[in-house]
Amino acid sequence: MSEKDLVVKSNALMQAAYSLTLAEQKIILSAITQVRRDATVTDDKLYTVTANALSDMSGFKAKHEYEALKEAAEKLWERTLVVHEKPNGQGPAARKTRKMRWVQEAVYLNAEGAVQLRFSKPILPYLTALSGEFSKYQLQYIAGMRSSYGVRLYELLIQWRSIGEREIDINWLRQIWLLDDKYSSIRDLKKRVIEPAVADVNGHSDLWVKWGQRKTGRRVTHLQFQFGPKRDKMAVKITNDQIADQARPGETWDQAKARLRG
Repeated sequence: MSEKDLVVKSNALMQAAYSLTLAEQKIILSAITQVRRDATVTDDKLYTVTANALSDMSGFKAKHEYEALKEAAEKLWERTLVVHEKPNGQGPAARKTRKMRWVQEAVYLNAEGAVQLRFSKPILPYLTALSGEFSKYQLQYIAGMRSSYGVRLYELLIQWRSIGEREIDINWLRQIWLLDDKYSSIRDLKKRVIEPAVADVNGHSDLWVKWGQRKTGRRVTHLQFQFGPKRDKMAVKITNDQIADQARPGETWDQAKARLRG
């Protein structure tokens, strides 16, 4: 796996409780790809993400992304997350709960159409002290996603990449995605959260994924995912409707079909 545009995060961070918009997710992840792990990393470093970079990921014109970047820069400083484990899963998971900010500084450069981020000091070990329980992936695999839930689901799946299946407790998922009382019915949860997330993973990442559910008594309590690399013979079939829905601006039909079907 090439080191260029590589997202590397502690699994504990991927499973932290937080909520970011899609633009905020992509800005944070773009900054994470710039973190060097072959040298001492401090919170003195500023990481720059441009509107052009966001445009490349989102499929919109850079002019559209200037406003998204500015809005995200204003909100990112306020964004917090809650982590229940140490960076590499050391020690009992439930013994400490840590609340921290993503960044300690976010600066929007008006003349350059760029934002500069300085990660908070407490979060750096989850990006750099990676000796055991961490996962990595290429930024391109989430670049075209249209749902912040798609990014989160992809990160939960790649932790179990070698196994190819994962069962997730719905209450736990609600907790870490900060769904609160939104989509309280399983029907709404599927329609608004799970189905768009699965479509994103199938349509834009290097994985295919199928999913189902498990009941405890009469109530659906768990979601079950099977997944694997798209090059496998088990790769899911992408329908014509899905191709039309997931095509990026400017793509021809054949280009979209080739990309989505891997």
